[in-house]
Amino acid sequence: MIPSKRINEGIVRILSTILLSIGMLIVVTPLVWMLVSALKPRDAVNTFPPQWIPTDQVKVAINGKEYFLYDIAVNGEQRQLALLEKNGAIGIFVNPQNPEESYNLSVASGKRVTQIKLHWENFVLAVTKVPFGRYILNTLLVVVFGTIGTVASCTLVAYGFARFRSKAMPILFLLLLSTIMLPPQVTLIPTFIVFKKIGWYDTLLPLIIPAFFANAWDVFLLRQFFMTLPTELDDAARIDGCGPFGILWHIIIPQSYPVIATVTIFTVIYAWNDFYAPLIYLQNQEHWTLALGLQSFNAVYTNLGNLLMAASTLMVIPPILMFFFAQKLFIQGVVISGIKG
Repeated sequence: MIPSKRINEGIVRILSTILLSIGMLIVVTPLVWMLVSALKPRDAVNTFPPQWIPTDQVKVAINGKEYFLYDIAVNGEQRQLALLEKNGAIGIFVNPQNPEESYNLSVASGKRVTQIKLHWENFVLAVTKVPFGRYILNTLLVVVFGTIGTVASCTLVAYGFARFRSKAMPILFLLLLSTIMLPPQVTLIPTFIVFKKIGWYDTLLPLIIPAFFANAWDVFLLRQFFMTLPTELDDAARIDGCGPFGILWHIIIPQSYPVIATVTIFTVIYAWNDFYAPLIYLQNQEHWTLALGLQSFNAVYTNLGNLLMAASTLMVIPPILMFFFAQKLFIQGVVISGIKG
């Protein structure tokens, strides 16, 4: 007989798998819908019921004009006829091969013929409607330099809090953490005035330079990891002639790739998707980032839902690819120790 404990474990495992699958479907469904809508023709985006497969309605040319093709029953036989004219609920249907052959039939009894077609040209049209190339360049500048500044400054500050000892260190660290509780809206006006006075308004500098002055979230994450590394490694490095920066470069950083990768990924995704700061500091369209440009695209081309979905898909792809290629470092456990044996 199978022990009841094993049966219960099996039931729990099955239920967990079902719940996780349902959660995955809920999370993935909007992404799938966005991609599917990006490949649809313009008039198929807002149809009801929703179409999960991109299809085009088939048209045929008759006497130099195009008409919709219908699947409709004629004398008990299913045929494909073109709707030439509609008068109320009744339509004049003709045989596309022989336009002289016509029938007066109920339009509701037929269904338009469709065929699967992927409109890849939507992506080209989306990026040419507005200067998305310029938006991408501006976004890359903010992402690259902002990430470099964040990782470098936060690593230095976290190293100082983790390895240097002073009576003022706990107070300074507490002050740093207290900035987390300060909403950015509180400092928005004075910060904006400062950037306006020094001539940085409507430039990318307010989006890049603050990254070089660290932030409490990433400093806390890095510091907690650095404190798990044995201090005996620092002593051994000092014996070999390493100074504080040598210890950081040769001892701390090589063992901290997982946490540094995590900070990098979070910073890149935040900078890539940031809408708040560009909206405040950028005015000229030449300086807009992708998030701001996409919002403007939505406001101007509201009726072009397929192009909006195509542009949104292009914006989502880089963060997904980044996580895909960096997932090994991202999910790696932070239980690295420099001493074994």
